[in-house]
Amino acid sequence: MSRQFELLVFDWDGTLMDSAAAISESLQTACTDLGLPVPSREKARYVIGLGLTDALAYVLPELPEADYPRVLERFRVHFLRRDAGTTLFSGAAEMIRELRDSGFLLAVATGKSRRGLDRALKETGLQGCFDATRCADEGFSKPHPGMLEAVMDRLATPPAATLMIGDTTHDLEMAKAAGVAAVAVTYGAHERAALIACRPLAMVDELQGLRRWLMQ
Repeated sequence: MSRQFELLVFDWDGTLMDSAAAISESLQTACTDLGLPVPSREKARYVIGLGLTDALAYVLPELPEADYPRVLERFRVHFLRRDAGTTLFSGAAEMIRELRDSGFLLAVATGKSRRGLDRALKETGLQGCFDATRCADEGFSKPHPGMLEAVMDRLATPPAATLMIGDTTHDLEMAKAAGVAAVAVTYGAHERAALIACRPLAMVDELQGLRRWLMQ
């Protein structure tokens, strides 16, 4: 990778954290609890990376927005039960620290809430490793470019020097809208073919491959 990139922006769920199954299954179980149509595995995984409100609008288009809090409450109950068993992908923490020691600016742009990301950073020991973070409840959700723009503005880094790394088409479309190059990882939430269609700068199939690509 050319060192033209000064700022590396990571998605969280499905890119650094092995949490895609926990999120999709928690959403399905929440719908079951409330007697709502249960989204397919494909649909439940598709909304990973979106803010929860946007996710519900996609998987439950007939549900009045006034009923979203009921679903979100049940989702959080089930996700927090699973959350204790979710971990970073093997080698992710070491990769982040190595990149930081190599002089990169590091950031996170995630569909998680601020409360959820802060909890995850603390539990994984990665708090303090990122120069900026941006969450879906702090502005526009992906694929709107707002999260990336806010991070670049905070760190005074132009789009040409910024790289987005993510596992969903939402990440790649956000990067495109912000004028930022992107790398897709295929071990997360979205299918390889959908990621390829977004024409990322590179595709990597496992985290150690991502580390090698970023450090080369």
